Amino acid sequence: MAGAAAEQRRLAAVVESWLGRPVLVIGDAMLDEWRFAESDRLCREAPAPVLTLRRRISAAGGAANTAVNIAALGGRAALVAPVGADVAGDELHDCLDRAGVWDRTVSHPSRPTPVKRRMLAGNQILLREDSGDPDDPLDDEGVDRLLTALDCATEELRAAGGEAPTLVVCDYALGALPAPVRAWLVANRERFATVALDAHDLADWRGLAPTVVTPSFAEATRLLARAAARPAGNELHLDHPDGDPSDGPSELTVGVAPGDGSPARPGANGRTTPLGPTSLGPTGLGPTGEPGPGEDRIAMTGDGLSVTGTGLTVSAGVDRAGLAESRLAELREHTGADVVAVTLDTEGAVVAGPDGAPSRSHSTPVPASHAVGAGDAYLAAMTLALAADAPLPTAAQLAQLAATITVSDTGTCVCRREDLLAALDSPADQGRSPVVDADALAAIIGEHRRAGRSVVFTNGCFDVLHRGHVRYLEQARTLGDLLVVAVNSDGSVRRLKGADRPVNPVEDRVALLSALSCVDHVVVFEEDSPARLIEAVRPDVYVKGGDYPPEMVPEAPLVRRLGGQVRTLGYVPDRSTSAIIDRIRAHGTESPVVEQA
Repeated sequence: MAGAAAEQRRLAAVVESWLGRPVLVIGDAMLDEWRFAESDRLCREAPAPVLTLRRRISAAGGAANTAVNIAALGGRAALVAPVGADVAGDELHDCLDRAGVWDRTVSHPSRPTPVKRRMLAGNQILLREDSGDPDDPLDDEGVDRLLTALDCATEELRAAGGEAPTLVVCDYALGALPAPVRAWLVANRERFATVALDAHDLADWRGLAPTVVTPSFAEATRLLARAAARPAGNELHLDHPDGDPSDGPSELTVGVAPGDGSPARPGANGRTTPLGPTSLGPTGLGPTGEPGPGEDRIAMTGDGLSVTGTGLTVSAGVDRAGLAESRLAELREHTGADVVAVTLDTEGAVVAGPDGAPSRSHSTPVPASHAVGAGDAYLAAMTLALAADAPLPTAAQLAQLAATITVSDTGTCVCRREDLLAALDSPADQGRSPVVDADALAAIIGEHRRAGRSVVFTNGCFDVLHRGHVRYLEQARTLGDLLVVAVNSDGSVRRLKGADRPVNPVEDRVALLSALSCVDHVVVFEEDSPARLIEAVRPDVYVKGGDYPPEMVPEAPLVRRLGGQVRTLGYVPDRSTSAIIDRIRAHGTESPVVEQA
């Protein structure tokens, strides 16, 4: 328990350390508009609800929301982006001013501000109307003004912060980052200490050498498929096709081809093709965010990647987290990034850095209307933490926590610094006994999940607690944010070990385990297998003691099916419960030594 409190203090210290850190955000800024309505009847003209508008909210979106999140988390954020000279642009300026973002946007009278208008009733999004033509390119004058704003904002942040600023690039293919701007950023890379990239098309940014990239699963998949399909010796780079209606991080339909309601079927060698004709129409355009007609589509299955004409598809049942984790090294190679964080929406994220060791974070499933912009909060916290030289596991944990905090209500997600610190200051196990029953444990783990913490789980008899146990548990605790130890009941131990075991009753075994600072929660189970508890806890890491490979752990298939990792840790040599009991018994059979006077 003390270890958990120390961990919270360490994370809070990282949040404090990034206060005032200068960050330049450039990219596609937009306005999010939320219209909340009520409906109690259908109209006579059609089977459609009659809506009565009750309130309207405007919020910064896209790159602007990333800047708002950086400012809300305590950074010093400046935004450079093209914005239309229109009502939506005026509202976006107001949003930036209220958030304390340095508004260094460039007005373009001939180019409208992109707007996403969502109509909701009963917390359900009924429709979204997008306005602002993303295909209107910046003219030469507009590009020159954007480059001037970039140069000035960079120097302004350096002067204010006394250090090289951090750069965040948000490229959602809406036209804010044409080739001359990308070239300027690559040429001036050395002016920025840390560079974070969130791009719809990662291939456009290979020369930037970013510190971290945060692709969605679909974006990562598209990059890998292109890399696999390109001819040998060709550079991995594709310009955005004409007419691509991309409006942000691409979306993915699992098991069906985009724009086609047909289920997927396995083809040759297990590859997937859609059943039936596509419903994309004569233009061949898929859903927003998918490639346009000038670009081949991508199909991916569990055994690899291929480029086809069917769209971006994934076989139903594919473990997205496991597949992304297995390709992190390739993504680092193709993007030139030190760190890759593949975001998996409701499934959290998988992250790896230069050492190649992956880590997994989980998120809490929420309605879609609650999660708009959660990726911006994730990107903002990840960037600030890495800029503050936090270790990658710490940065990933804080990023997931920031995203989780924001999804409690409908609207564009923003994580405030005080909310993040409050979550760190109020651990889910505060004031609780570490010994819990199975039902209470499930509720407690849910609270930890919502706080973005990773869970390590182990189980055993722990009959005679010895040095080997303690070292093993201490090592297990380092693999996550909290350690749950499941202990076999007395009846379970007798069935597994024999009628003369346990030596110590379960009350004594539990008391000793809960006294260890590395153990956060202890739970007793009656069954011979901990499978039921594993399903309830869904651990990020499942740990067993021994020198055998993880594949030999009986619980390994269940843990992996639930999205977790399996680790085995070696015991301290010559330290085991059986050996200790044998020595005690041997000592008891020896003849007593009588000292002579």
